[in-house]
Amino acid sequence: MSDEAKRHSGAITDGPSRAPARAMLKAVGFTDTDLSRPIIGIANTWIEIGPCTYHLRELAEYVKEGVRAAGGTPMEFNTVSISDGITMGSQGMKASLVSREVIADSIELVAVGNMFDGMIALSGCDKTIPGTVMALARVNVPSLMLYGGSIMPGTFQQRDVTIQDMFEAVGAHAAGKMTDIELKDMEDHACPGAGACGGQFTANTMAIAFEMLGISPIGSASVPATHPDKPDVARQCGHLVMDLIRNNTSPRDIMTRNAFENAISAVLTTGGSTNSVLHLLAVAQEAGVDLNIEDFDWISEKTPLLADLKPGGRFVANDLFEAGGNRIVASRLLKAGLLHENERTVTGRTIAEEAKEAKETPGQIVIHGLDDPIKPTGGYVILKGNLAPEGCVLKVAGHQKTHHRGPARVFDCEEDAMEAVLNGGIKPNDVVVIRYEGPKGGPGMREMLAVTGALVGAGLGDSVALMTDGRFSGATHGFMVGHVAPEAVVRGPIAAIVDGDMVVFDVASRRLDVDLSDEEIAARLENWTAPEPSFTQGVMAKYARLVSSASEGAVTRA
Repeated sequence: MSDEAKRHSGAITDGPSRAPARAMLKAVGFTDTDLSRPIIGIANTWIEIGPCTYHLRELAEYVKEGVRAAGGTPMEFNTVSISDGITMGSQGMKASLVSREVIADSIELVAVGNMFDGMIALSGCDKTIPGTVMALARVNVPSLMLYGGSIMPGTFQQRDVTIQDMFEAVGAHAAGKMTDIELKDMEDHACPGAGACGGQFTANTMAIAFEMLGISPIGSASVPATHPDKPDVARQCGHLVMDLIRNNTSPRDIMTRNAFENAISAVLTTGGSTNSVLHLLAVAQEAGVDLNIEDFDWISEKTPLLADLKPGGRFVANDLFEAGGNRIVASRLLKAGLLHENERTVTGRTIAEEAKEAKETPGQIVIHGLDDPIKPTGGYVILKGNLAPEGCVLKVAGHQKTHHRGPARVFDCEEDAMEAVLNGGIKPNDVVVIRYEGPKGGPGMREMLAVTGALVGAGLGDSVALMTDGRFSGATHGFMVGHVAPEAVVRGPIAAIVDGDMVVFDVASRRLDVDLSDEEIAARLENWTAPEPSFTQGVMAKYARLVSSASEGAVTRA
């Protein structure tokens, strides 16, 4: 391969002055032939803790086979990962969103330090997916991201279950609707093996978003983690990165403004996670693309909800794969005129060319037709108002409710709210307010699946609303508003609410308000005192100092 293909790594491997570097590399098994080829960094997010990334060590071997067969030399390295499902509802969950930045930073550092000619990032758990793509955008050498794939559904009482059902079972158990034996039985069978959580939760949401963005090969994400086709998908990615190097195609060539709109449309038509707002805003900033929170709302207004996927629907990721995979989603969007057709992807083909290759399983009922949408508009909306001047996100997939007015029940941390739910302290029509859980206030903007799942399991999902400056799991459903900005710890209006204040959610008007005058809110905030920070040193304190608003993607800034 030409010297052009080693336009970066030659500074590490070539010439007499680089003999010490070559000696070090030969110590771990690389040969002169290896070092004469383009060097491809394989950024792996494997950890032994939890199923989402557990299989990525093995999958990386198939990626490396593909790279070698196509004329490159892979060099694998690892970064961190935090399992949201394991840490959910604990103080450990504060590390999750923080890990997105650490993942991006660490991949960037290894790539810059070793001057790779190309990269493939392997992701699985929620924050590894955007974290890897943020890094690829920063480094901007020919690259792609491979998602490890979804877990298969578990089986409980002869029905499919996911981790969503497990969290809701906690609430059902606390309400006396499930026995100890039934809870243990579901616990033992909900997660049958490797792979990321099975519904259209955050992992699968971001996986399809990045296929539509073009940075992952379309069709690769919908192949489940343990499916026999996954090794071939990985090998193909190894070949693709070498094609990208030959064509000198880098992530920022692919991740355009139009490509981000394609990604948002895919999220909205599949009823995806509200976390996609944070993550796509963050990736756009790294790619130098002008994207803002309002863009999600106008795209939602014209995008029909077509996917009958959990948490709001009936099916899981494996069902979508069997129906024909993510290409069907692209095909629907193309036919609806909702795709920017000429956007490039890492396969070398446009998104429209990929969409036209869709092979839909006859009679499938997972993805509705354009003439039979589940809803005429997308899976979530952006609200503003006197409680959220910078905006917040409300998921509307899975329910028909468009208005709620009720008294606030205010909690200054997730644990206190969870205790109230489990002890029967939340009543129909209440508005559960959880604050000081934002990017700075948490710090780390914990997900609230434990609370929202417990509310649903206790039978309150349809009668109670919830708002927080934290965020939700992609498995959350119900009348739940997250990412309220500005957050409480920076004197956002959510800090002014007290028990009994009447809070109004109005989807039609895109408003979230409290029945207080601006003067009353200002007077209360004048007497407000910021809580003591949870961390005064280490990575959490550093993150709290540097992180931006949720309305800007909660990215860290120098």
